[in-house]
Amino acid sequence: MFIGRHYHTLEGHGRLSLPKTFRDQASRWVITRGLDGGLFAFRHEQFQEKLQELAERTLTQKSNRDFIRLMTNDAIEVEADENGRVQLPEYLIKFAHLVKRVIVVGSFEWLEIWDADLYHQYLEKIEPQAETIAEGLTKEYAHTSSLS
Repeated sequence: MFIGRHYHTLEGHGRLSLPKTFRDQASRWVITRGLDGGLFAFRHEQFQEKLQELAERTLTQKSNRDFIRLMTNDAIEVEADENGRVQLPEYLIKFAHLVKRVIVVGSFEWLEIWDADLYHQYLEKIEPQAETIAEGLTKEYAHTSSLS
């Protein structure tokens, strides 16, 4: 499980040091474009599981094909060095607008890598909606629970 927020600096040549609490859980990662503005970093095994879930969806539906492309076409496998650093490719750095100050956050099953300023802007946008978001989840949970 990945939780918490860690501030780091993007080093030269696109190197990023993963927080110790996260790198203790894996040394091989798959990093890809995320949603909402950051990058996703999955443990290698976890990414394989997510791909299997996607493979079970029909390829005749365009949205499934599009999402598979978004998650896999820009994905890269990386291995952390002895200092816990991973190498981010330039195209993912540009996609996430990473400059210098970076935040690595735990999002339960995966990590997210964000430009610090963009992450705080995102939080400012969704925080006023926190209760509405939570209520929507409760309704969805209640609806699916009553079906079983």
